[in-house]
Amino acid sequence: MGDFRVIRSDSKAAVREFMHYLFKDIETLELMIDEGMIEEDRIRIGCEQELCLIDKFFRPAPIADEVLDGIKDERFTNELAKFNLEINLKPIAFTGDCLSELEKRIINHLGTLKKQLDKFDADYILTGICPTIRSTDVTLDYMTPRERYFALNDAIMAQRGGPSSFYLQGIDELITSSDSVMFESCNTSFQLHYQLGSSDFVDKYNWAQVISAPVLSACTNSPLFLGRRLWRETRIGLFKQSVDTRNNPVEIREKMPRVYFGDRWVQENIMEIFKEDVASHRPLVCMNGYENSLDQFKNGQVPELRALQLHNGTIYKWNRVCYGISDGKPHLRIENRYLPSGPTVRDQITNSAFWLGLMNGLPDEYRGKWEKLDFDLFKGNFNNAAKTGLASRINWLDGKRYVAEDLIEQELMPMAKSGLQESGVDDKDIDTYLGVLSERIKAGKTGSQWMLDSYNEMKKEGSVDGIMIALTSGISSRQKSNTPVHEWNISTLDEAGGGKNRFQRIDQIMSRNLYTVNMDDPIDLVPNIMMWKQIRHLLVENDEGDLVGVVTLGRLGRHYAMARKKGDPIPPVKKIMVKNVITIQNDANMHDGIELMLEHKIGALPVLNRQGKLVGIITERDYLKIAEFYLKELEDNE
Repeated sequence: MGDFRVIRSDSKAAVREFMHYLFKDIETLELMIDEGMIEEDRIRIGCEQELCLIDKFFRPAPIADEVLDGIKDERFTNELAKFNLEINLKPIAFTGDCLSELEKRIINHLGTLKKQLDKFDADYILTGICPTIRSTDVTLDYMTPRERYFALNDAIMAQRGGPSSFYLQGIDELITSSDSVMFESCNTSFQLHYQLGSSDFVDKYNWAQVISAPVLSACTNSPLFLGRRLWRETRIGLFKQSVDTRNNPVEIREKMPRVYFGDRWVQENIMEIFKEDVASHRPLVCMNGYENSLDQFKNGQVPELRALQLHNGTIYKWNRVCYGISDGKPHLRIENRYLPSGPTVRDQITNSAFWLGLMNGLPDEYRGKWEKLDFDLFKGNFNNAAKTGLASRINWLDGKRYVAEDLIEQELMPMAKSGLQESGVDDKDIDTYLGVLSERIKAGKTGSQWMLDSYNEMKKEGSVDGIMIALTSGISSRQKSNTPVHEWNISTLDEAGGGKNRFQRIDQIMSRNLYTVNMDDPIDLVPNIMMWKQIRHLLVENDEGDLVGVVTLGRLGRHYAMARKKGDPIPPVKKIMVKNVITIQNDANMHDGIELMLEHKIGALPVLNRQGKLVGIITERDYLKIAEFYLKELEDNE
């Protein structure tokens, strides 16, 4: 989308004009394929490296524009959020030392980026979802200030007709909502491109669908979001829900999502996919500067198919078909969108070697026999791989069901090696990268597994926020050595740094495990909860879940004493609660909380988010824990 002058589709006339040129592009591409204009005899590979920028406290750093101004290299571009960047690498021939060359180029580009980031006391992180992203980082305040992003957001939200709902469940559970598409900005991927000819397209595209699950299972790298342990590749579920234009997940008339795996095999040619996408999805955005591709084709020119490319850029299939022009020749390619960023460049090229080898190593016995296979089985494989990674069970072409790691080791790695050899990839590269994959599978340690192992060790002593900081710090530092993730030692809380990193904002120290009562509950419930949970403050909500009061241990005692003295019946909670509750926002500074508690002589502060919803509580006890940490830190530094 960044290559076009995107505008909002505010009028029906603008949409009709866009679709007029979109139909011309469809017709033109079909003619180009029929006339043999598509490049057939070369296989090129390319990639897009997405990443997240982080500040010295290991939080997302919204400085992308400033960094790009300093780099001044068109290969570095914006992404949806101010804390994201993308590096576009020039395609290279799929042969020889292409894999190690790709690794060198990425490392060099990251070196250029790091020099610029050092000026801002910032860094980058390669991971599917940066662990320290908070809900306050994914609002429109952090959207990259470009018309195309705001136009896309407005269009998606208008089609939804209301906030986006999110539900994901793993070890923990996430239930939340968003009034923008900014949750999508949390996802950073390593998008891999494989050029192929139109004559081989049907078999290769269907094969790409088949191998998606086992490839993904070996590459997962985003098990955490907003402090919750969710899917092994949470990116898959989060991305799908963040740009879903359907306003009800269970509709009477089923609609096709804009992010999806697919629902059937391709039968005849590439045009099936483009035509299906145009038929199923109305344009989200339009553009300025239309070109009549049909006239260009008739005049012997190579058309850009600008309208088709823009529309295609707003439909996010995990294996997406792309049209492009290289050295003046039109080509087709498959874009692998499900590979996550990181954990290291070496790991990313390992993932690339696996996928590219499999793509090039399609066994002849599977060609042209797709209608005999149940597509839904392979679609289910992909969802299972995203949720459970190497432990997922995969239905395979031989009718058997494998654990992912067994299928990879026994069947797919030899196939990938053969495919790389057929393409003329150097033996050294093959041995290096497939060797890393083999060791990763034997160790059972993907990036996701490393994060979860580290989390499990740190949860015994650390807060969730402290763990997220330690993980982000640990990932960032380990990436610089380019040592594959299966060789990493687990992260420790010490990597979160000192108190300045851990205790800046209220949401870093507040308790999220809330115990509340309803305003109409009997007062007898309050002392029991306080005694059972050893707390001195109990928050009161109404039937809508809004905070309406607080009951303290002291206030409870006074009311009980008066009730016994007068012989009155025990009142409901609303009769004894403090109604004018002093609260604080979750992104407020920690010192603001201290000042409020001292000023109002209170021992606790309910914490609200920007929407005014209760999300936590901070008490004197929490500040005592912080004081203890700082005192120990001072002693250690003496």
